[in-house]
Amino acid sequence: MTTFDDRERAFESKYARDQEMQFKVIARRNRLLGQWAAKKMGLTEAEADAYARDVIRADFEEAGDEDVIRKLLGDLTSAGVEVDEAAIRQALEHKTVEARRHFIEVQS
Repeated sequence: MTTFDDRERAFESKYARDQEMQFKVIARRNRLLGQWAAKKMGLTEAEADAYARDVIRADFEEAGDEDVIRKLLGDLTSAGVEVDEAAIRQALEHKTVEARRHFIEVQS
């Protein structure tokens, strides 16, 4: 049974690493997305950093990306930026790819 136990621990360890990596990628994506939105709103660098942290926090409201999309859409609209949900979803996809690339480069 030792071989089976070793395999089980290896799978559990891999799952935990994969989940941690996914969490990091999403957090980085949200930071990048917050910076993208902050630039569109014309925020200063300090305000952009604070806003990016707010976007990261917004993701904890519910599962999935809808909470982040709602926040960005509301904030951008309130700031007078003409943007629609499709543009935010497209930016979300681009920032996801960018965040994944960052972690792939770090691991290499």
